[in-house]
Amino acid sequence: MTYRLPPLSAMRAFEAASRHLSFKKAAEELHVTPAAISQQIKSLEDYLGLSLFHRLTRALEITPQGEAMLPKIREGFECFAAAVDSTRQPCAGVLTVTAPPSFAARWLVPRLPRFAALHPDVKLRLSSSGDAVDRRGGIRLVEEAAADLREAGSTLAIRYGTGNYPGFLVEQIFATDCVPVCSPRLATAERPLDTPQDLARHVLIHDETIDDGEYQPSWREWLSHAGATGVDAERGPRFSNAVLAVEAALDGQGVALALKPLVAADVAAGRLCVPFDISVPSPYSYFLVMRRVLADRDSAVAFRAWLLSEAQMHGQENGERALPPDGV
Repeated sequence: MTYRLPPLSAMRAFEAASRHLSFKKAAEELHVTPAAISQQIKSLEDYLGLSLFHRLTRALEITPQGEAMLPKIREGFECFAAAVDSTRQPCAGVLTVTAPPSFAARWLVPRLPRFAALHPDVKLRLSSSGDAVDRRGGIRLVEEAAADLREAGSTLAIRYGTGNYPGFLVEQIFATDCVPVCSPRLATAERPLDTPQDLARHVLIHDETIDDGEYQPSWREWLSHAGATGVDAERGPRFSNAVLAVEAALDGQGVALALKPLVAADVAAGRLCVPFDISVPSPYSYFLVMRRVLADRDSAVAFRAWLLSEAQMHGQENGERALPPDGV
């Protein structure tokens, strides 16, 4: 079969420019000059006989015709990438999963032996990255998240964020709440934690995994919800990720505001306690995100089914807002 298509380089230039809405940024990504990007897109427009961008004085705006063409162009590149991946990784049983460091360390890793027992033929490679957390709100967050996922190639991603990842298959693992946690010995020491007001006499530990207060539950929000007054919500040490914040709480350094799934095992084992059963919902949830071309791969199907089953089990045991195993 003969395909009449414009040059692949022109379509790559169009896809990158539409994602960045900038010839300059597209050029940096593709390691060419902005003039080369402009020339490639002009050749594509000539081939199609229509304009793909409105070239404004200080901005680039995609036209309705360009917007209509973009999803299939991206899907085509994903299919190319999947074909290359299948050749580069001849072992179909290899599965790469990325996850936020805190979720990987405190929730996923302890459960992996169960996956290995169910699917001994799947060779799982787990990596963790702070990039698996949506760090800013708005359209820029969506674009950057989608770019991270595209660059991940054949990887399945567990992401803590909004769930808005256009062009990908997205399934919620569970939504979650934040609760205060501390060492049991701290809760019953000479300054016991009997009411939320007692936090005025304790160190507050802050988790700054997300750098946007609108998307990160804060001590100020929790104290207001609990009706506690006279407590300085800003004092106390700050940590760049949840693992460090929880470790500080385990060490008895203060009271941390933590995501329930990340501390459930420690609470069940008695290493941590929840002094006040008052929670605030996180605006973010945990999601399983994958490229559509990977959805039917045996290892991906197995991992998806197992992960959602584990999330359902966790929700039943700990009261998290989890979806049923079929994802509906």
